[in-house]
Amino acid sequence: MTQLAQQHMTELRAQAGAHRLATEARRPSEIRARLGWILVEVGLRLAAAPKPAPAVA
Repeated sequence: MTQLAQQHMTELRAQAGAHRLATEARRPSEIRARLGWILVEVGLRLAAAPKPAPAVA
């Protein structure tokens, strides 16, 4: 029974390691996507912002 428990722990550690690697590999694309949408939102706000009237002297 001890060998079975050790084998199970080894499998769980391998699965946790694989999950951690997969999660880390996914993060940069999520950050890029968020940053891209933030830039789009800022651009839309700048384009929609009312422009001040030119000063007449």
